[in-house]
Amino acid sequence: MYEQFRCRAEAVGAEVHRFRTNDEALEFILRFLRTEGMANTPGRYAAWADGPFLNGIDKAQLAAENPGLGFEISRQLAADAKIGISEADWAVADTGSLVADQAAVEQRLVSTLPSIHVALIGTGQILADKVAVFEQINPLTSRYIAFITGPSRTADIERVLTIGVHGPKRLVIVCVDALGGIAP
Repeated sequence: MYEQFRCRAEAVGAEVHRFRTNDEALEFILRFLRTEGMANTPGRYAAWADGPFLNGIDKAQLAAENPGLGFEISRQLAADAKIGISEADWAVADTGSLVADQAAVEQRLVSTLPSIHVALIGTGQILADKVAVFEQINPLTSRYIAFITGPSRTADIERVLTIGVHGPKRLVIVCVDALGGIAP
């Protein structure tokens, strides 16, 4: 299922990377942040919303070692960030979409306000289609479900396709085998 997801996500403009372990994924993300010019200055911050991937990681130490990386998400930090990092709950193989229960406002802020969105997903959370996703969603606990398919795009301005008008111009998906099992 991973290969189908990767092909579909790349077809709509996302960048997809796969790692076996959380450590490999973290190393990639930190290298990516440095390459993109993360710094402790507005317009170059990286805002990372809390999620299972961060369990067991010393966020204070990580922030101290990486100037510009913030974990205390506010509307202002997300607006001033170049890069937002969040976790998705599922991915849809047949559309290349990510699906996230974004009831926590921090998840919405970091996935919509920065110009680059880095989304983490457990490879085992890649499902075949929307039907499989809807079987996972509990209407009693899922309050804000977002489907993310590629970078933000619109063609309602003089019918010209424009990327990044209503959200990130770039979507980087990091699939992690150790974060939710292994999918074929």
